[in-house]
Amino acid sequence: MLSRVAERLYWTARYLERAENTARLVKVYSYMMLDLPRGVGLNWHQLVDISGAHEHFDKNYRSAGERNVIKFMLSDTDSHGSLITSLAMARENIRTTRDLVPSEGWEHVNELYLFAKKKLAGKTLPKDRYEFLSEIVMRCQQVTGLLAGTMSHGAAYQFVRIGRNLERADMTTRMIDVGSTTLIAPGVELERLENRLWTYILRSLSAFQMYRQYVRRRVQPEQVLAFLLQDTVFPRAIGHTLGEIAACFEQQLPNNEEPLRAVLRLQRLVADANVEKLRAEGLHEFIDELQMEFGNLHQQISGTWFSLELDEAV
Repeated sequence: MLSRVAERLYWTARYLERAENTARLVKVYSYMMLDLPRGVGLNWHQLVDISGAHEHFDKNYRSAGERNVIKFMLSDTDSHGSLITSLAMARENIRTTRDLVPSEGWEHVNELYLFAKKKLAGKTLPKDRYEFLSEIVMRCQQVTGLLAGTMSHGAAYQFVRIGRNLERADMTTRMIDVGSTTLIAPGVELERLENRLWTYILRSLSAFQMYRQYVRRRVQPEQVLAFLLQDTVFPRAIGHTLGEIAACFEQQLPNNEEPLRAVLRLQRLVADANVEKLRAEGLHEFIDELQMEFGNLHQQISGTWFSLELDEAV
């Protein structure tokens, strides 16, 4: 398999997961804006901050009202992180690797892109937004399941797994950051809001039922944080995603020393985290550190298997 093909498979998975996660993020934040009291200090620009794209938004939009933020997150073709851009990039990457991907995979991704493009071309009313976002999440999961069930689990599929899990880990950190209370205005009584806030975070990651099944406690910030950071069996917990990435490196990919060292460092960082201490102070800074380490892991992956002077086989 050529390195450029491996890279395209990796980015196909990342962009698909990014599209799904963007839909999840917009959906849960919209619910929070409706449900939480106005006095808590939530505003739409904070959604842009969570996505990490505030510089591009501030440069191109005059105000950070609901309409502009939703457009930026979903339909802005100039934004690298918007839902429509993510689907367009996933479509282009899978189009150029159709010889390694089941034909149904290409067809579903193409249909998903065309569906989103048609819906976002019109004026999507708030009452239709939730149905549209739920449809995007469901269709992305269909593609993920289709690739897992019909694609041979050789080296090509390992790059799909790596891309999906790295993108998923990054979004889970962003959702945890919502619960770090940095969004809540100073002076607001947090105790009556925190349980509701963390419940939204669990639901945004489809984690509420599994949390209740494995933790068997009511929603408590420390327990939710430990579950989403350190659990090794829930698919969207960071502990699980890092384990999946490490397994991909170890199973079928050569020259894996540097990427494996990077992911093992991340696993230790997450496993050794003192959740109670982080809840009291430093959670936002810890999330920033994790995201920097995710960037380093990506660089190690790219430098090892994609950025070759000659387009060698992986």
